[in-house]
Amino acid sequence: MNIRPAIPDDAAALLAIYAPYVEDTAITFEYEVPTEEEFRQRIVHICEKYPYLVAEEEGRIVGYAYASAFKARAAYQWAVETSIYVDRQKKRKGIGRKLHDALEEALKTQGILNMNACISYTESEDEHLTLDSVHFHERLGYQRVAHFHLCGKKFGRWYDMIWMEKIIGEHL
Repeated sequence: MNIRPAIPDDAAALLAIYAPYVEDTAITFEYEVPTEEEFRQRIVHICEKYPYLVAEEEGRIVGYAYASAFKARAAYQWAVETSIYVDRQKKRKGIGRKLHDALEEALKTQGILNMNACISYTESEDEHLTLDSVHFHERLGYQRVAHFHLCGKKFGRWYDMIWMEKIIGEHL
């Protein structure tokens, strides 16, 4: 597996991975699949300041991870929000872990100290949302720091949202 920086020309391949999450899951609260051009602009915007990585197997993109601003104000500059998406046919093969580890290393070199993950949550799993993402982040050393109740509605059902945090540097 090769992990490399994303480029705008990866937009179609990354969107092909992301679209099923929008259409079939409550993992993202986005309702409409973005256009390829909109997705391309998202990549460009994120790459201006933060790492955006793709995982390739045999020349095919199978997952991606990126960081974005946690909050816009200057006092938050040492914290980021992270996102990881893996081709649903390739889940549970270590791709997400490799992407996360590479993202964490890249963020450390930028002086980032806190990695935050905003995760859709439900007490009872359904066909649109499992607790896989929560367990994934727990295995990576994240801790739950916030729980917001019934804040996102998708597929006619209300879902919670939790924030999980991993400290990756020393706060001096």
